[in-house]
Amino acid sequence: MIQIDTSQNKKVLAHIYNEVSKELFGVGTTLLKVSIDQNIITFQAKHRRSPRSAALEGEDPSLKLEVDFRMSLLYKRKLREKLEQELELPIEAVLRDYDGATQRAFTNIVLLL
Repeated sequence: MIQIDTSQNKKVLAHIYNEVSKELFGVGTTLLKVSIDQNIITFQAKHRRSPRSAALEGEDPSLKLEVDFRMSLLYKRKLREKLEQELELPIEAVLRDYDGATQRAFTNIVLLL
């Protein structure tokens, strides 16, 4: 379990976050910052735009929004599973906001105290 804010802990968390990205989208992030403040881990990320996503946006913008929403839910579930399994983190909640226009995502992991 992560107990203190160290650069090694941040590297491990960033690696797991990117693993999930690669698993779901085939590519990692272009920018990723991890911060730990008491019982909250925050990931600030800029994702790469997939060619399929750009094509879908041109053809059916509302479907693209729905796909983004569903993929964000899946991302949260997969990230939670990996963090619980690999680091044995006691997670209370995973909160994620993703902006498809900028490819930016903020993910907060709230740990049980």
